[in-house]
Amino acid sequence: MKYNHKNFGFSLNSKIPLDNFLEKALYEPKIGYYNNRFPFGKDGDFVTSPIISNLFSEILAIWIISVWEKFEKPKIFNLVELGPGDGSLMNILTQTFKRFPEFNKSVNIFLYEKSSLLIKIQKKRIENKHIKWIKNYNSIKKGPVIFFGNEFFDAIPIKQFTVNNKIFLEKCFSINNKGLKETYKKASLSDVSLIKSFNILNKQNFVEYPKLGFKELNKILKKISALSGGVLLIDYGYLKPFNRNTLQTVMKNKKVKMENLNNYIGKVDITYLVNFGLLKEFFEKKNFKVKNIVTQKFFLETMGIIERAKIIEKNMNDDQKKDLFLRLRRLLHKDSMGKLFKVIFAYNCKKNNFLGFN
Repeated sequence: MKYNHKNFGFSLNSKIPLDNFLEKALYEPKIGYYNNRFPFGKDGDFVTSPIISNLFSEILAIWIISVWEKFEKPKIFNLVELGPGDGSLMNILTQTFKRFPEFNKSVNIFLYEKSSLLIKIQKKRIENKHIKWIKNYNSIKKGPVIFFGNEFFDAIPIKQFTVNNKIFLEKCFSINNKGLKETYKKASLSDVSLIKSFNILNKQNFVEYPKLGFKELNKILKKISALSGGVLLIDYGYLKPFNRNTLQTVMKNKKVKMENLNNYIGKVDITYLVNFGLLKEFFEKKNFKVKNIVTQKFFLETMGIIERAKIIEKNMNDDQKKDLFLRLRRLLHKDSMGKLFKVIFAYNCKKNNFLGFN
């Protein structure tokens, strides 16, 4: 569908900041991308690690159980998946947890999901009646809490700024009867102050700033600070600023030119590369400890994914073995997801020796 400003509540000729525009384009009820179509898999627009191989989810389950053990096996242990997607990850997690009865009895599982369409899909896929879907974290009151999200942070809209002679200009979309036009307006003093507070963003002439993402993380960190625990994020991104626009649109597993965005609103995923160096500085400003940021390859291999693959291949025929290791290659190879995807764990607790990062 072509962009219709009336459907999204925008007035003509107004300048809509990028993050506000993306929030509407992705999450507006019924017409936003995540509320009007199924985006996952080879028949969708993109494929995530849990869809590629159950091994990814099994390894993450083992990591979660290891964290519970580091906390000395508390009787109440809270687990929150952020943006559960199609439910593939949580479905395998719950199946794996059943093999560890003591842990399974202790864990309370919550799914934090914004899309009403995806909630319906998740409820059909996940075979566990004890899971709770939540819109906030108020119901989590006792016991340590671990938040985790695979490709969660990149789905939260960002702001973009150009810097010219120390003047910050914020990227916006201007709306008229013909559609969308990219434009800029002078950035607010409060936003400029926030950006300047981060060392990693200094001396950049193009800045991507996840203001809404940090707002979301603040709620998470507040709950962790109250109960003890941590947050694990897995996403595609980088450690040092690119100093350039990383926004990208994807449809049918192919990138769409941003110039054609007006023709695809509500039909494409609009995302960006996560600045993990900025995330680390943000967590440390909040007095959270941060493990070494590692690649997905390092994390999965350190947690034993190759050994696990060798165990399960013993009961497979040749075609099944070939498929298993082709999928494993997608997760681990540097030219696929292995290097591009990063893993960060920030925590606020007395424990320190968590697996997967050394």
